[in-house]
Amino acid sequence: MWSAIRDVGALHTRLVPGHVADTVMEGETRIVRFADGSVVREPILSVDDERFRLAWAARSPRLEHYNAVLQVFEAPEGACRVVWTSDLLPHALAGPVGAVQDRALACMKRTLERVPAN
Repeated sequence: MWSAIRDVGALHTRLVPGHVADTVMEGETRIVRFADGSVVREPILSVDDERFRLAWAARSPRLEHYNAVLQVFEAPEGACRVVWTSDLLPHALAGPVGAVQDRALACMKRTLERVPAN
């Protein structure tokens, strides 16, 4: 699971295919094109292999501020729990952005449950 999450340039193939149409890396920034055609620039802030933690920001015309962390925790019986935390402005976008994150997490869960653990 972590190998797919830490592969920041492969959202569209390894993590959320169908939700994300394409991902292109420009240095430390990934350019994400979503299935609906919207595009977001996401500077990668850190990839922490010891804590299984990925942090990034997002830049788009609608967002004043967006920082997120996706972290994987071990759970009982060999399972994992993924926690996605984000901070954003303006506050009015919390609902729509939360809905996008919910769809992404559902897609991620379906995708990762199909792949053997590595």
